[in-house]
Amino acid sequence: MDMASSQFNIARSDSEQPLDGATIAYHEEVARACGVSMNKRILAFKEEAPASERDDLRQVYSRPALKSTASANTRRRILNTPERVLDAPGLVDDYYLNLLDWSLGNMLAIGLDQSVYLWDATSGDVNSLCQLEGDAYISSLKWTADGAFLAVGTSEGDVQIWDAETQSKIRTMSGHQARIGVMSWERHILSSGCRDGSIWNHDVRVANHKTAELVAHSAEVCGLSWRSDGALLASGGNDNLVNIWDARSTVPKFTKTQHTAAVKALAWSPQQLNLLATGGGSYDRHVHFWNTTTTARLNSIDTGSQVTSIQWSSEYRELVTSHGFPYNHLALWSYPSLTKIVDIPAHDTRVLHTAMSPDGQTVATAASDESLKFWRIFESRGKSAKSSKGDMPTAAPVSSGVAAAASSGASVSGNGSSASSMLDLSRPTYIR
Repeated sequence: MDMASSQFNIARSDSEQPLDGATIAYHEEVARACGVSMNKRILAFKEEAPASERDDLRQVYSRPALKSTASANTRRRILNTPERVLDAPGLVDDYYLNLLDWSLGNMLAIGLDQSVYLWDATSGDVNSLCQLEGDAYISSLKWTADGAFLAVGTSEGDVQIWDAETQSKIRTMSGHQARIGVMSWERHILSSGCRDGSIWNHDVRVANHKTAELVAHSAEVCGLSWRSDGALLASGGNDNLVNIWDARSTVPKFTKTQHTAAVKALAWSPQQLNLLATGGGSYDRHVHFWNTTTTARLNSIDTGSQVTSIQWSSEYRELVTSHGFPYNHLALWSYPSLTKIVDIPAHDTRVLHTAMSPDGQTVATAASDESLKFWRIFESRGKSAKSSKGDMPTAAPVSSGVAAAASSGASVSGNGSSASSMLDLSRPTYIR
């Protein structure tokens, strides 16, 4: 009999047959050789394991699951279908133009060929603001920070200032030799980017409006954005360059050459003052992130599509990019991880323009398929929801200068007519 059989028989307590003396003696000899007792099982499960003096690590290092503070009804949802779709017939299919902007007063302006239309997002009313004559067409639009006035750039090189409330033209500023594809406000200063590569700064309060000319681009300027504090101006052009300008100088503070296509998409982060995102066109398809204090490139994204615009969220650490060929979509990214949250198939053709609603929740997109769509991407967290008007901070109004000219009945043009009415204006208190 082998060892295994012996141990099995020793452990059995319910033998069917009695053992004889010789067998018992053999079992005792085997048990002594194995160091086991005849009166005890080899494997016994009745005794508990000795208690450990150490803490239970499972209790020390494990944490209970966090309970969601938001109910199912308040959780953020990102839909891949638009909330609203409007027709935009006559939208010029040109990558270098900027024909859509949303004001603080919840008024959306869009340029359609020779006309500018205003859509009141609160009431849903649509009004025609202006219409150009001849062969001229609308090439750019930009609201003032307080939403009181709209700057309209034309293919003839003129900049018109319109009062949104009275829907009347305040003045026309001429001088550019080609179309104005992009504009950006900094209080009473309006910067305009031209097809000839120049950038002009206009003081809208005075008749001799041109205060500076910034020349560093060799091709059309299609991206332009002032930083929120007014210290820096970012510009992008069809020469694939990104220039950063100090407000006190007419020479670029620094120039970035990493893009390999036109740079139209420019956006300053609302949560980090010195963070700038720039996006390139069809042969580049990258979004670069810059620290404008150190001039360093912080990171980059290969989006796989032509980048037409960038919109930062004011509530989330996220940004949305709009794209043209080949996917014509919106992409939502987390920052600073730069992980893609979702892709939204937006239009049948390339997305040309985007605008953010004043409450920071909805993104409007316009495309060459002649449609205007609204996407609720940055739904507020509930208690922190902001109203479209009252709760949002406003910049110092630009309205004091141009409104005074309007109230006096003067029609101010770029050639200096009615100059006295503008020159006699008292300087607003916010002038630095």
